[in-house]
Amino acid sequence: MSFSNHINAVAICRTPYKQKFGIPRQPGLVNAPGYIEFEPAFNHIDAVRGIEQYSHLWLLFCFHENLSQGWKTTVRPPRLGGNEKLGVFATRSTFRPNGIGQSVVKLHGVVQRHGKVCLKISGMDLLDGTPIIDIKPYIPFSDAIADANGGIAQDAPILIPVKYTAQAEEKIAQYQLQEHYQGLAELINGVLSQDPRPAYKKAKDDPKLYQVALYDLDIFWHMTDNAIEVLDLKPTTVERLKD
Repeated sequence: MSFSNHINAVAICRTPYKQKFGIPRQPGLVNAPGYIEFEPAFNHIDAVRGIEQYSHLWLLFCFHENLSQGWKTTVRPPRLGGNEKLGVFATRSTFRPNGIGQSVVKLHGVVQRHGKVCLKISGMDLLDGTPIIDIKPYIPFSDAIADANGGIAQDAPILIPVKYTAQAEEKIAQYQLQEHYQGLAELINGVLSQDPRPAYKKAKDDPKLYQVALYDLDIFWHMTDNAIEVLDLKPTTVERLKD
Protein backbone atom coordinates (compact mmCIF):
# COMPACT_ATOMS: atom_id res chain seq x y z
CA MET A 1 0.00 0.00 0.00
CA SER A 2 1.40 3.39 -0.98
CA PHE A 3 0.45 6.60 0.79
CA SER A 4 1.01 10.28 0.12
CA ASN A 5 -0.47 13.41 1.59
CA HIS A 6 -0.10 17.16 1.20
CA ILE A 7 0.34 19.02 4.50
CA ASN A 8 -0.04 22.77 5.01
CA ALA A 9 1.29 24.76 7.93
CA VAL A 10 -1.42 25.79 10.39
CA ALA A 11 0.85 28.32 12.09
CA ILE A 12 4.34 29.81 12.25
CA CYS A 13 6.50 29.76 15.38
CA ARG A 14 8.16 33.05 16.39
CA THR A 15 11.21 32.50 18.58
CA PRO A 16 14.41 34.30 19.66
CA TYR A 17 16.49 31.81 17.65
CA LYS A 18 17.49 33.38 14.32
CA GLN A 19 19.96 30.68 13.26
CA LYS A 20 20.23 26.94 13.84
CA PHE A 21 23.47 27.27 15.80
CA GLY A 22 22.63 27.79 19.47
CA ILE A 23 19.13 26.30 19.47
CA PRO A 24 18.74 23.88 22.42
CA ARG A 25 18.84 20.26 21.30
CA GLN A 26 15.64 19.42 23.18
CA PRO A 27 12.57 21.40 24.30
CA GLY A 28 12.25 22.70 27.85
CA LEU A 29 15.98 23.14 28.41
CA VAL A 30 15.88 26.94 28.02
CA ASN A 31 13.03 29.16 29.15
CA ALA A 32 12.84 30.98 25.81
CA PRO A 33 9.63 32.99 25.15
CA GLY A 34 7.82 32.86 21.83
CA TYR A 35 4.53 32.81 19.96
CA ILE A 36 2.56 30.53 17.69
CA GLU A 37 0.97 32.73 14.99
CA PHE A 38 -1.86 31.06 13.08
CA GLU A 39 -1.98 31.18 9.31
CA PRO A 40 -4.98 32.96 7.70
CA ALA A 41 -7.07 29.81 7.18
CA PHE A 42 -6.76 28.97 10.90
CA ASN A 43 -6.68 32.51 12.32
CA HIS A 44 -9.91 32.10 14.28
CA ILE A 45 -10.42 32.17 18.03
CA ASP A 46 -12.77 29.19 17.81
CA ALA A 47 -9.87 27.00 16.67
CA VAL A 48 -8.23 27.34 20.11
CA ARG A 49 -11.36 27.43 22.26
CA GLY A 50 -10.63 25.57 25.52
CA ILE A 51 -6.89 25.32 24.93
CA GLU A 52 -6.04 27.38 28.04
CA GLN A 53 -7.11 24.50 30.30
CA TYR A 54 -3.81 22.82 29.36
CA SER A 55 -0.43 23.87 30.74
CA HIS A 56 1.60 22.34 27.89
CA LEU A 57 1.17 21.54 24.22
CA TRP A 58 2.69 19.22 21.64
CA LEU A 59 3.89 21.01 18.52
CA LEU A 60 4.33 19.00 15.33
CA PHE A 61 6.51 20.97 12.96
CA CYS A 62 8.68 20.79 9.87
CA PHE A 63 12.48 21.05 9.76
CA HIS A 64 11.96 23.37 6.79
CA GLU A 65 15.59 24.44 6.32
CA ASN A 66 16.84 20.84 6.14
CA LEU A 67 14.44 19.39 3.57
CA SER A 68 16.60 20.13 0.53
CA GLN A 69 19.52 18.22 2.07
CA GLY A 70 17.66 14.93 2.22
CA TRP A 71 18.29 12.21 4.80
CA LYS A 72 20.47 9.17 5.48
CA THR A 73 19.80 5.85 7.16
CA THR A 74 22.38 6.57 9.88
CA VAL A 75 23.41 9.72 11.75
CA ARG A 76 26.07 10.73 14.28
CA PRO A 77 24.31 11.89 17.49
CA PRO A 78 26.01 14.73 19.43
CA ARG A 79 25.45 12.68 22.61
CA LEU A 80 27.98 10.18 21.30
CA GLY A 81 30.52 12.88 20.47
CA GLY A 82 29.73 12.70 16.76
CA ASN A 83 31.91 9.58 16.46
CA GLU A 84 29.34 6.76 16.47
CA LYS A 85 26.43 6.06 14.15
CA LEU A 86 22.84 5.19 14.99
CA GLY A 87 19.85 4.62 12.73
CA VAL A 88 17.90 7.77 11.94
CA PHE A 89 14.80 6.32 13.61
CA ALA A 90 16.81 5.68 16.79
CA THR A 91 17.57 9.41 17.10
CA ARG A 92 15.91 12.81 16.96
CA SER A 93 18.02 13.90 14.04
CA THR A 94 16.68 16.92 12.16
CA PHE A 95 17.44 15.20 8.83
CA ARG A 96 14.48 12.84 8.48
CA PRO A 97 12.56 11.22 5.59
CA ASN A 98 9.54 13.52 6.07
CA GLY A 99 11.28 16.32 7.96
CA ILE A 100 8.79 16.20 10.85
CA GLY A 101 9.68 17.05 14.45
CA GLN A 102 7.77 17.32 17.70
CA SER A 103 8.29 19.38 20.84
CA VAL A 104 6.52 19.99 24.12
CA VAL A 105 6.13 23.67 25.05
CA LYS A 106 4.59 25.53 27.97
CA LEU A 107 1.40 27.47 27.19
CA HIS A 108 1.00 30.91 28.76
CA GLY A 109 -2.24 31.93 27.10
CA VAL A 110 -4.06 33.07 23.98
CA VAL A 111 -3.31 36.60 22.75
CA GLN A 112 -3.88 38.84 19.74
CA ARG A 113 -0.66 39.88 18.02
CA HIS A 114 -0.31 41.79 14.74
CA GLY A 115 -3.97 41.09 14.06
CA LYS A 116 -3.51 37.35 14.48
CA VAL A 117 -4.66 34.82 17.04
CA CYS A 118 -1.51 33.64 18.81
CA LEU A 119 -0.46 31.24 21.53
CA LYS A 120 2.10 32.64 23.93
CA ILE A 121 4.55 29.83 24.74
CA SER A 122 7.98 29.15 26.20
CA GLY A 123 10.62 26.42 26.25
CA MET A 124 10.62 25.78 22.51
CA ASP A 125 13.64 24.49 20.58
CA LEU A 126 12.57 25.86 17.21
CA LEU A 127 14.11 28.22 14.68
CA ASP A 128 12.23 31.48 14.15
CA GLY A 129 9.78 30.96 11.29
CA THR A 130 9.37 27.21 11.77
CA PRO A 131 6.12 25.93 10.15
CA ILE A 132 3.78 24.27 12.65
CA ILE A 133 1.74 21.50 11.06
CA ASP A 134 -0.35 20.53 14.09
CA ILE A 135 -0.94 21.37 17.76
CA LYS A 136 -2.19 18.91 20.37
CA PRO A 137 -2.71 19.12 24.15
CA TYR A 138 -0.11 17.48 26.36
CA ILE A 139 -1.87 14.90 28.58
CA PRO A 140 0.22 14.12 31.70
CA PHE A 141 -1.29 10.75 32.66
CA SER A 142 -0.58 9.24 29.25
CA ASP A 143 2.24 11.35 27.82
CA ALA A 144 4.56 11.26 30.85
CA ILE A 145 6.09 7.83 31.50
CA ALA A 146 8.15 7.98 34.69
CA ASP A 147 10.07 4.73 34.20
CA ALA A 148 10.82 5.16 30.48
CA ASN A 149 14.29 4.26 29.23
CA GLY A 150 15.91 7.22 27.46
CA GLY A 151 18.75 5.28 25.86
CA ILE A 152 21.70 7.56 25.07
CA ALA A 153 19.68 10.57 26.27
CA GLN A 154 18.58 9.30 29.69
CA ASP A 155 20.14 12.21 31.59
CA ALA A 156 19.84 15.96 31.10
CA PRO A 157 22.92 17.70 29.66
CA ILE A 158 25.63 18.85 32.05
CA LEU A 159 25.67 22.64 32.21
CA ILE A 160 28.85 24.69 32.18
CA PRO A 161 29.40 28.11 33.82
CA VAL A 162 28.79 31.29 31.81
CA LYS A 163 30.52 34.53 32.72
CA TYR A 164 30.44 38.02 31.23
CA THR A 165 32.88 40.84 30.56
CA ALA A 166 32.03 44.22 32.06
CA GLN A 167 31.17 45.46 28.56
CA ALA A 168 28.74 42.60 27.97
CA GLU A 169 27.08 43.08 31.36
CA GLU A 170 26.61 46.80 30.68
CA LYS A 171 25.02 46.19 27.28
CA ILE A 172 22.70 43.48 28.63
CA ALA A 173 21.54 45.84 31.38
CA GLN A 174 20.82 48.54 28.78
CA TYR A 175 18.92 46.19 26.47
CA GLN A 176 16.83 44.77 29.31
CA LEU A 177 15.39 48.23 29.95
CA GLN A 178 13.34 47.61 26.79
CA GLU A 179 10.33 45.30 27.09
CA HIS A 180 11.39 43.33 24.01
CA TYR A 181 14.58 42.21 25.75
CA GLN A 182 13.29 41.39 29.23
CA GLY A 183 14.85 38.13 30.35
CA LEU A 184 17.73 38.52 27.88
CA ALA A 185 20.38 37.56 30.44
CA GLU A 186 18.46 34.42 31.41
CA LEU A 187 18.09 33.46 27.75
CA ILE A 188 21.79 33.95 26.97
CA ASN A 189 22.80 31.99 30.05
CA GLY A 190 20.38 29.16 29.24
CA VAL A 191 21.56 28.81 25.65
CA LEU A 192 25.29 29.04 26.27
CA SER A 193 25.42 26.95 29.47
CA GLN A 194 24.58 23.91 27.31
CA ASP A 195 27.64 24.56 25.13
CA PRO A 196 26.19 24.75 21.59
CA ARG A 197 29.52 23.96 19.93
CA PRO A 198 29.85 20.87 17.70
CA ALA A 199 30.71 17.73 19.66
CA TYR A 200 34.18 17.39 18.14
CA LYS A 201 35.14 20.83 19.48
CA LYS A 202 34.49 19.95 23.11
CA ALA A 203 37.36 17.55 23.66
CA LYS A 204 40.16 19.91 22.60
CA ASP A 205 41.53 23.38 23.17
CA ASP A 206 39.28 25.78 21.31
CA PRO A 207 40.41 29.41 20.83
CA LYS A 208 37.68 30.22 18.30
CA LEU A 209 35.40 33.27 18.69
CA TYR A 210 31.75 32.20 18.43
CA GLN A 211 28.55 34.10 17.70
CA VAL A 212 24.91 33.22 18.45
CA ALA A 213 21.99 35.28 17.08
CA LEU A 214 19.20 35.84 19.62
CA TYR A 215 16.35 38.24 18.83
CA ASP A 216 18.07 40.89 16.70
CA LEU A 217 21.40 40.67 18.54
CA ASP A 218 24.65 38.82 17.90
CA ILE A 219 26.14 37.42 21.11
CA PHE A 220 29.93 37.02 20.88
CA TRP A 221 31.66 34.51 23.16
CA HIS A 222 34.57 32.15 23.54
CA MET A 223 35.75 29.31 25.75
CA THR A 224 37.96 29.94 28.76
CA ASP A 225 39.06 27.40 31.38
CA ASN A 226 35.97 25.19 31.76
CA ALA A 227 33.62 28.14 31.19
CA ILE A 228 32.08 30.27 28.47
CA GLU A 229 32.76 34.00 28.51
CA VAL A 230 30.39 36.44 26.79
CA LEU A 231 32.46 39.24 25.31
CA ASP A 232 30.02 41.58 23.58
CA LEU A 233 26.56 42.10 22.08
CA LYS A 234 25.91 43.85 18.75
CA PRO A 235 22.98 44.28 16.34
CA THR A 236 22.75 41.06 14.34
CA THR A 237 23.99 40.51 10.83
CA VAL A 238 21.60 37.52 10.51
CA GLU A 239 18.60 38.42 8.38
CA ARG A 240 15.55 38.86 10.59
CA LEU A 241 12.31 37.18 9.62
CA LYS A 242 9.63 39.82 9.10
CA ASP A 243 6.36 39.57 11.02
